[in-house]
Amino acid sequence: MTAGMLPGIKPKSVTDAPRRGLIRRLFRIVGRLIALFLTVSIVWVALYTVLPVPVTPLMLVRLVEGYGFAKTWVPYERISPNLARAAIASEDSGFCAHYGFEWEAIENAWHRNQRSTRIRGGSTISNQAAKNAFLWPDRTYFRKALEYYFTGLIELAWGKKRILEVYLNVVEFGPGVYGAEAAAQTYFHKPASALNRREAALLVTVLPSPLKWSAQRPGPYVQSRTSIIMARMMDVPDPTGDPCGRAPRS
Repeated sequence: MTAGMLPGIKPKSVTDAPRRGLIRRLFRIVGRLIALFLTVSIVWVALYTVLPVPVTPLMLVRLVEGYGFAKTWVPYERISPNLARAAIASEDSGFCAHYGFEWEAIENAWHRNQRSTRIRGGSTISNQAAKNAFLWPDRTYFRKALEYYFTGLIELAWGKKRILEVYLNVVEFGPGVYGAEAAAQTYFHKPASALNRREAALLVTVLPSPLKWSAQRPGPYVQSRTSIIMARMMDVPDPTGDPCGRAPRS
């Protein structure tokens, strides 16, 4: 027995070495997983900078639930400015001014969430584009944290025009109906480029609850909300060419 050591007590280095080795291995594994997630997410966002979004997690969920699948990607220039204007007027009036987040709305949502089990967020169009393009439908703080992470990435990589283009091409406008072109063809039998002000406002009105409300058969609430959005659209600058006010080049 080593001098000065009490009987039955092993040296600290002997008892702690396996534990320290396990902790180091766990940290290495976690570090590699984080690095993998960051790499995949950045590449994913970079690809969607130029490529159409082929499918989203929500679309796959709806297919499993038994809904159909109607989706046709069209570039921003082939979507009526009325729809872009309606989306900004209804969903995010500060779209051109913020960098993806409305902090006052987030703070208000946080206070509401303390009194409710259903998680809500102060969602901007950027938040919703990130959620629809990359994440599954869920109301948890973990999913919301990922939404904020992807929002930061797309604000840096895409710019406002691309964010709005992706959003209007993947958002759910009804059961199995995704994007402006499919919605315009399904409900109004015309291309997205031909949507008038009322049709655009109707489509945007149903976005909070597309499985419950219908742009094709609007009830009293949808009609009332549509009128409000149409009035607000008058305050949104012409989004032709660029959703944030820069006129298209001639």
